[in-house]
This record gives sequence, structure tokens and C-alpha cells, in this order.
Amino acid sequence: MDAPGGEAGDNPLDRAQELMFDAWECAAKRDRVALAKQALKLSELCADAWSLLAQEAAKTIIEAHGYLEKAVAAGEAAVRQELGPDAFEEEEGHFWGILETRPYMRARAALAECLWDMGARDDAVAHWRDMLRLCPGDNLGIRHILGPKLLDLNQLATARALLEEYEEPDFAEWGYSYALLQFKQGGTTSGATKALKAAIKNNPHVPAYLLGAKRLPKTMPAGYALGSKEEAVLYVINAVETWTSTKGALIWLDDIAKNTL
Repeated sequence: MDAPGGEAGDNPLDRAQELMFDAWECAAKRDRVALAKQALKLSELCADAWSLLAQEAAKTIIEAHGYLEKAVAAGEAAVRQELGPDAFEEEEGHFWGILETRPYMRARAALAECLWDMGARDDAVAHWRDMLRLCPGDNLGIRHILGPKLLDLNQLATARALLEEYEEPDFAEWGYSYALLQFKQGGTTSGATKALKAAIKNNPHVPAYLLGAKRLPKTMPAGYALGSKEEAVLYVINAVETWTSTKGALIWLDDIAKNTL
């Protein structure tokens, strides 16, 4: 994000972003927040600084939402400043691959999560879907979040289209979402049961967390491997509401799991 014709460091936004890199390395919350505020004094277009304040300085979800709205607006303005006024049209499909777009994408993902938690679920889905338009390669894994959310809203045709576009049956998010989609559309059909058995085979840890036989950890895993407990935890955190709100889904899961594991 260098200023045209200038050297690295001449651009206030670059210097603000460097402070954010330092902030993410700080162990103490107060130091992270202080550096974020310093970054915003250098450039109010530093989306990552607004996002950090939403996560660590906001006392309510409403306050967090306010910070994230500023983060997305700042990120959009920064993209247009650094890449040109038509960047969102010209670079569609390549976001995240361009470094200058990453703070914006991080901020928008956080805003969508916040909107979902606030109950503005259609708005959240609209953000996630538009992010996939900007970056169909989906470096942030938005598709894994979006699938269960579409099922929760009973947007079944859109969910099916997403699962068909990103066909990844080895992932827990894909396998269990596909099985639940089949169940929602037709009940305990042979196709739904076959899909659920395949999902359980790929990650046998999911049923115990969904059914409450195992407690979810207090902190989210930093990463995961396919078929691991960590993958199961991340999937269940995102999808448990969808399963519990679907009549008969957990009874079906329990029955199939007992005969599969």
C-alpha cells in the first residue's frame, strides 16, 4: 500500500498497518487496543484497527457493530484509494489475492458474524454471499460458515447451489451440511442416510458434540486437520443452532451414529 511515487513508509495507511502488525503480536489486551488507537491517529482508513477495537474495546454488541461498520467503510475507502476508484469492479474475483483488500475482507467477515448474532440474519448472509463474489477462491473459508446458515434460514436451493459449487465432501462442514440438506428436503430418505453415514465416517467426532455427549471447549481451536476433534468443534459451533432447530434432526443423527460408529 505504498503511496504512488513514494517510498515505503511515506503513506500514513502503511504506517498504521505496521502498527497493527505490532498490535497482533502484543500479549496484553491494553497494549493491542492502545496500538489500534495510535494506528487510527495515523489513518482512519485502517480497517484492522477498527476491527480490533470491535473485538477488544467494545462493551456491547451494539458498540462492536458500530466499530465494524466503520471498519468496513474504512476498508472500502482504502481499497479505492490504493487500487483506484473502480477497484471493486475491476478486481472482482481476485480479492484477498491483492494485499490491499485483506483488511476490508477481514472487517466484512467480522461484520457479517456480528449481524448474525444481532439477529440481522438476511443482512449477514448478503455480506457472506457478496464476499464470495469478490473472492470465489474463498481464502477466508466463508463457504464453510455460510452453508449451515443458509440451512438455518431454510434457503435450501441456495444452500444446495453453494454445496454443488464447492464440492468438498472430505470437510465436516460440507458432509454434515449436505446430509442435513437432504434431511430437510425429504426426511430420513436413503440418500440422506447415506450422506450422513459418509459425513460420520469422515469426522466421527461431530455427533458427540452435537448431541451434548461432549462439551464444547471454552476457547475455539486455532486450527484443525480433516477428521479431527478440532474440525468437529469448529463445525458444531457454527452449525449447532441449525441442527437443534430442525425437527427430528438430532434424533436421526443419534440413531445413525449409534449404527455407524
